[in-house]
Amino acid sequence: MNEVRKKQIAILGSTGSIGTQALDVISEHPNLFEVYALTANNRVDELIQQARKFLPDVVVIANESKYSYLKESLQDLPIKVYAGADALTQIVTAHPIDIVLTAMVGYAGLKPTIEAIKAKKIIALANKETLVVAGELINSLAQEYRVPILPVDSEHSAIFQCLVGEYDNPIEKIILTASGGPFRTTSLGDLARVTKTQALKHPNWDMGAKITIDSASMMNKGFEVLEAKWLFGVDPSQIDVVVHPQSVIHSMVQFEDGSVKAQLGAPDMRTPIQYAFSYPNRVKSSVKRLSFVEYSTLTFETPDTTRFRNLALAYEAMHQAGNMPCILNAANEIVVSAFLKDKIGFLEMSDVIEQTMLKVAHLKTPSYDDYVATDSEARIFASEFVSKVMK
Repeated sequence: MNEVRKKQIAILGSTGSIGTQALDVISEHPNLFEVYALTANNRVDELIQQARKFLPDVVVIANESKYSYLKESLQDLPIKVYAGADALTQIVTAHPIDIVLTAMVGYAGLKPTIEAIKAKKIIALANKETLVVAGELINSLAQEYRVPILPVDSEHSAIFQCLVGEYDNPIEKIILTASGGPFRTTSLGDLARVTKTQALKHPNWDMGAKITIDSASMMNKGFEVLEAKWLFGVDPSQIDVVVHPQSVIHSMVQFEDGSVKAQLGAPDMRTPIQYAFSYPNRVKSSVKRLSFVEYSTLTFETPDTTRFRNLALAYEAMHQAGNMPCILNAANEIVVSAFLKDKIGFLEMSDVIEQTMLKVAHLKTPSYDDYVATDSEARIFASEFVSKVMK
């Protein structure tokens, strides 16, 4: 019997929540998957530990000041060590790589994803901001280079799984589920006083700090709405959000005959990660099985865009299109950072984002360079608004 060739995987952001769970998947299936490259931004000690365990061909640390320490720590191993943003974008083009998992957080994931697509690598997309910021550009490149983009977000993976086998059957509606986060039942008055410690306690999912805050503010769901538009080629009017606190139904698709398909499972990110790695096959996994007895009641609610304005702002950015989602994302990255540093309040994040969307010039058909300029300009405006809020 011929031995199955292992898929060579590059993990961008290997020390984050998605990255570490992807390594769990690879550990469970060493006969199917192998790590070719690991990258991190700042967490050099975690990167060293991962490199010593998985022995990739290459490691990259984005923070160049930590290069020497990383290099010295791995000098006894045959691992190539690089540093800097340019190295990160170059490594994804390496010939042996089959799949690039984009698990970096934020705008920084855009350029490496573009380079990976141009190198015709399969994209396992966990970086929401790539499609939020430049969905039209990414879709155009993916079509030009005939590169599949396999969603890793649990919601988009669910939709993708619901569509497998449906061929050309038109989508009537996509229904994204949202947990509601830690403040689902919190009053508007109390939201003004919540702390970062409270916001970082997600009821169902284990995620990094930035994504956890985005989930608490429902910006995460807003980003997913924007992603869904580009991933599945639907209009904004075809995307609904429903709050589902149990996080068992990961998302649904409604078809023209009124049928609704849903993908269910226990809340565990290893499932969509593994599906992206193994697609079109399903392979055995050790994740917890869903017990319908344990989840005997599944509930659904309409999201409250008065208390969670970020979701409404994301829909507005989607309707305006062009570079507006890029403005939305840049402002959000600034305010989340400020909130985590106790510089602004929870509700003030939406105020700053809204003001930035009003002030930065809207471009209907931006180029890549326009996105870069927009991101920079929006960050400056948002930072200025944060400073005003602090006074």
